[in-house]
Amino acid sequence: MRAFRIPRPVTVISALALCAVAAPPAQAADSIAVACSENALVDAVNGANAAGGGNLNLAPFCTYTLTSAHSAGGAGGPAGLPNITTPISMTGLVTEIVRAPGAAPFRIFEVDGPSHDPAAHGQLTLNTLTLTRGDAGLGVGGGIANLGGIVNLTASSIRDSAASYGGGIYSDTSLVVGASTVHDNTATVAGGGIYKNAGSVLLLVSPVTSNSPSNCAATPPLLPDC
Repeated sequence: MRAFRIPRPVTVISALALCAVAAPPAQAADSIAVACSENALVDAVNGANAAGGGNLNLAPFCTYTLTSAHSAGGAGGPAGLPNITTPISMTGLVTEIVRAPGAAPFRIFEVDGPSHDPAAHGQLTLNTLTLTRGDAGLGVGGGIANLGGIVNLTASSIRDSAASYGGGIYSDTSLVVGASTVHDNTATVAGGGIYKNAGSVLLLVSPVTSNSPSNCAATPPLLPDC
């Protein structure tokens, strides 16, 4: 497992300021409809990264089942989808992205920023999506590992995922969770639901419940539980 830096203290800022700074929209782009298949979703993410960003409309009532990792993940470990290195939004309707039962361990998403990848400016926005059964093994962020990027969730759910830190979500920069749920995730060390290594976490009407060994944790422990 890679070594993590000792995070700096987090400056408390208002919710309005955080949303204004941390939640910029994806780059202007035509919306792209993504057929209900693993390969279509992988190709769409690769295409959006290559184009400098994109807005992906996932198939309604679809379960995208990831049978293998599609990113080695570098120091972050494998991810089920290509690493997010540009501004990408995904919108669904009763849509899930799930790691296949019995598949080798991998998280669902890794979002990269310049602190981990000098060329990356990853921004991931999820709208009305569910992420299920991500497993980062000894790594961090079973559902999402936010490594220097920006993550915004709206009306979405992260559940039944696992990692050493941040079974649901691990973040070391900016995370905004709005009208979403993070539940039934597990960590072997800390932060079953959310682990904040650095940066800021804003929860807006978003229950973080039924996670083990704790719902939220941080270093330093500014957010011991939620």
